[in-house]
Amino acid sequence: LQPFGEWCNLQPKDAAKMPESAWKLLFYTLSWSYGIYLLFFTDYPFFYDPPSVFYDWKKGMDVPTDIAIAYLLQCSFYGHSIYATAYMDTWRKDSVVMLLHHVVTLTLIAFSYAFRYHNVGILVLFLHDVNDVQLEFTKLNVYFKHRGGVYHRLNDVISNIGCLTFSISWFWFRLYWFPLKVLYATCYSSLQLVPNIPFYFFFNALLLVLTLMNIYWFLYIVLFVAKVLMGQMQEVNDVREYDVEDSKKTTTAKK
Repeated sequence: LQPFGEWCNLQPKDAAKMPESAWKLLFYTLSWSYGIYLLFFTDYPFFYDPPSVFYDWKKGMDVPTDIAIAYLLQCSFYGHSIYATAYMDTWRKDSVVMLLHHVVTLTLIAFSYAFRYHNVGILVLFLHDVNDVQLEFTKLNVYFKHRGGVYHRLNDVISNIGCLTFSISWFWFRLYWFPLKVLYATCYSSLQLVPNIPFYFFFNALLLVLTLMNIYWFLYIVLFVAKVLMGQMQEVNDVREYDVEDSKKTTTAKK
């Protein structure tokens, strides 16, 4: 992907970030599409009937092959993401929280598979991946709107629309549907359907940590919208951007 960025003649700072976003867009589009297939084109009723994730649950139950494939993809991606965030991707203000997010997600994926809470996992992944598809697509248009020394209005318009839909879908999927469907099923329905369900507090604690991180990132979204409305930002940019080189220049200037 790096040669493609050079071929498009992107600005140096955008060319450095483009491969990261392009790779994530490719993965999240694949994983979310597969999640759509599992939840809406098979017999799994998890989305419309969240408590069904615990119907007929028992220790050591078989994991369906199609769900096992989803887990394999997600587990390998987030295992790699821990390394990538620390050593490959652009460092941002929320990179420490992002590392924590990847660790929590990988822990949830591994243990939910081991203890047969895979039905819940599919629902959790579906509700989160859609926002990452929109985020990376929007960021790519931000990077491509200034290429070859020319301003491209179409990419600017698409990035503005992407920002709006991303903000709305983040609230809807992660802060509304996630508690309504996932937390309701894991905190309440699980005890009703499977009394003394194992690791109840462990898994719900991790899901609550995930919820808190979603709220934390939503504050960045609110901050971004506020800056746009108050005229403090003339174009779409990631308010989390925090290049190490920029921080060094700022420190040197202060000295």
